Amino acid sequence: MKLFRRRFLLVLVAVACLFLAGNHLIFGQSPPKTKNLWKSVPFAIVHYNEDAPKSWDLYYSSKRGVLLLRLWKRYLLIDRNAQQVFDIDPEKIVTKGDDIEYSLEENPVQPADISDWRERDVGNLRRLRFRFGEKGNYLDIQTPLKANGTPLY
Repeated sequence: MKLFRRRFLLVLVAVACLFLAGNHLIFGQSPPKTKNLWKSVPFAIVHYNEDAPKSWDLYYSSKRGVLLLRLWKRYLLIDRNAQQVFDIDPEKIVTKGDDIEYSLEENPVQPADISDWRERDVGNLRRLRFRFGEKGNYLDIQTPLKANGTPLY
């Protein structure tokens, strides 16, 4: 009889949890946006118009193919998969030591105007090069590859 009561209570608790979760979704309450933690890319190389910028840092998150570049006071979200670049509002970035927090759900709708998107492997590096606008400045980013030649980020 005790075993039956325990099972009944477990089923009752499970149904109550499902009911509460269902009400949460039914009444339009969305779960709070979680901030993604972005870590610095070690051994990356960045060139802006064939010259190294004085202040920059490159970050990666859990989503493969998406990088976040801090170039002076400007933040660029670079989506290698879709070949798009987005300007990010620096107010939405939270610095935590060497890492930063930024939510991908806050991604701006309008991508930056870029052209001449080129990606290729150069030895142990993956090189991405694109131009802002038709005749604008070049940005060249090189990130390390794994030993088997697949991208790390």
